Amino acid sequence: MRLDTRLDDYTCLIIDEAHERTLHTDILFGSIKDIARVRPGFKLLISSATLDAQKFSEYFDNAPIFNIPGKPYPVQVCYTKAPEANYISAAITTAMQLHISQKNGDILVFLTGQYEIGAVQESLQHTCRVLGSKIYELMICPIYANLPPDMQSKIFEPTPPGVRKVVLATNIVEASITIDGVYSPKTRMESLLVVPVVFKSFCSSHVGPGHCFRLYTQRAFHNELEENTVPEIQRTNLTNVVLTLKVFFF
Repeated sequence: MRLDTRLDDYTCLIIDEAHERTLHTDILFGSIKDIARVRPGFKLLISSATLDAQKFSEYFDNAPIFNIPGKPYPVQVCYTKAPEANYISAAITTAMQLHISQKNGDILVFLTGQYEIGAVQESLQHTCRVLGSKIYELMICPIYANLPPDMQSKIFEPTPPGVRKVVLATNIVEASITIDGVYSPKTRMESLLVVPVVFKSFCSSHVGPGHCFRLYTQRAFHNELEENTVPEIQRTNLTNVVLTLKVFFF
């Protein structure tokens, strides 16, 4: 956009996962709104599975809304009976309970970062060594942004017979990744939500039935959690953004 502020070389722009409200996406919305007004033939498509479509329609001068129906599958949501003092320990315990008690399906555990993923991976590996042949083999696959691509690709490998895969992930898998065989977003799902997130269970209904385990109480979900995450633009330093905009448009 620095060399083509009106995007004259483009006739259509698609912005996916608009609900995430990242800093760069919100800045893009503001810039694209002005471009759409001065270019009547310019087409802008904003897509999301959980978007507040009416709000975005009003922002873009009452743009038309299109709903694309899917085939939702039932997802059974389970909550803890009492607040968890340590959600990492709760995630480890729940993952192992699922592995021992459930016959089919892989497991996807959402965590907040690389450090937590490493801690959970080490604990699961230790438990598996202790139990040995008493349980099925557990294939542990971490995935986070800084993980080398060849390591990330392991989550897409088919799970061998007699083995259960557990994927330890940040929200990197939330946007567009589909993991075959995992009860997860956009697949069948045995998901442990260790942060207050609803979107993941919504996506799980797209391909097959499953379970979503939220490691907080139902009361906390309804009374304490925010319906939407505060947009990044409202909680971050905007110095670099302002300087970038000045370079692009002034």
